[in-house]
Amino acid sequence: MVPVAGREGQLTRTFVTLTDSLVDDFDIAELLQQLVEECVSLLEVSAAALVLADPAGRLQVMAASSEPTRLLEADLLAAGEGPALECFRTGTVVVVPDVAAAAARWPVLTAQAARSGVRSVSALPMRLHARTIGALDLHRTRAGEPGTEDLQIAQALADVATIAILQHRAAVRSELLSGQLQNALNSRTVIEQAKGVLAERAGLDMAEAFARLRGYARRTQRPLAEVAREVVAGGLDV
Repeated sequence: MVPVAGREGQLTRTFVTLTDSLVDDFDIAELLQQLVEECVSLLEVSAAALVLADPAGRLQVMAASSEPTRLLEADLLAAGEGPALECFRTGTVVVVPDVAAAAARWPVLTAQAARSGVRSVSALPMRLHARTIGALDLHRTRAGEPGTEDLQIAQALADVATIAILQHRAAVRSELLSGQLQNALNSRTVIEQAKGVLAERAGLDMAEAFARLRGYARRTQRPLAEVAREVVAGGLDV
């Protein structure tokens, strides 16, 4: 976490970046990845993940600060349990101060968290008015509730990202929203495929493969999903 003295400046830069997406074209995959990484940097959390609902209402992991975190969230969604799913269904903040005490309610979370060192989890809704489109999950390596200020900052980041996803130049229409979210989900799928291709091709772990893929996209100023598609097609060596 950034020291308090330096957090204000980083927080300002983060919000400027997120709000810029409201008026410019933006890469959803990159925006969401930046959001979870900023959460880890700014807040007293060890990891963060973001899940979004597809047009059918099924949650998918869209961004994670680490590969183990992505796998944990994916396992929870597959099992139909966990704070993120409850947060999405209720549209309210869900705080689990001690996951070890939640075995009866969420057995997969308790078992997986024990292996990964996660002791507490908080899930914050990604919502606009009464509509919830996903959740931001924050993981901590110690038990207890997060600070009020951290939760407020995380919710503000999630809110800005939600508006960025839902906004468009005319008005929010249901069919356009579904199309935008489906495109985002498709982008995430091809990014995961590209990570696998790179990992196998270069003998990298998944985290290193993603770092190389993302680094190339940034250096060439191209959308992450576009680069990923070329890698999967075999037409690009990053």
